[in-house]
Amino acid sequence: MRAVLQRVTQATCTVEGVLTGQTGPGLLILLGVAPGDRTEMAQRLASKVSKLRMFNDGAGKMNRSVLDIGGGVLSISQFTLYADTRAGNRPSFLGAAPPEHARALYDAFNTALRALGLEVGEGVFGAHMLIDLTNDGPVTLTLDID
Repeated sequence: MRAVLQRVTQATCTVEGVLTGQTGPGLLILLGVAPGDRTEMAQRLASKVSKLRMFNDGAGKMNRSVLDIGGGVLSISQFTLYADTRAGNRPSFLGAAPPEHARALYDAFNTALRALGLEVGEGVFGAHMLIDLTNDGPVTLTLDID
């Protein structure tokens, strides 16, 4: 599994003019799933995300997690995180999981985040989404779970 985490002051997801998910201060998470990924990996990734110290403390050091600040999450499925651009000019997405497998793990990841106490807004799996965000910092991290 692969995730891009962006520290945000706010983020929203809109599909066909309808707001489907949002968060205030917290994280925008773009989640990619590979064919060999398993539910256990989604749970480990959720645990890591919830504890990762990406937010500033009173001294301006990144010592606080999204849980510590009482923040939320906007979780977006994004198969393009597994794009292979090494050959030619058109990306190949053979490294991304088939939709039914990816959707199950996206749901498992979001469920695990909620079980850890986070409020989770979601995009719409497989839809064309418009994501609006205000990146805070900017702070953007990439996580890979094997």
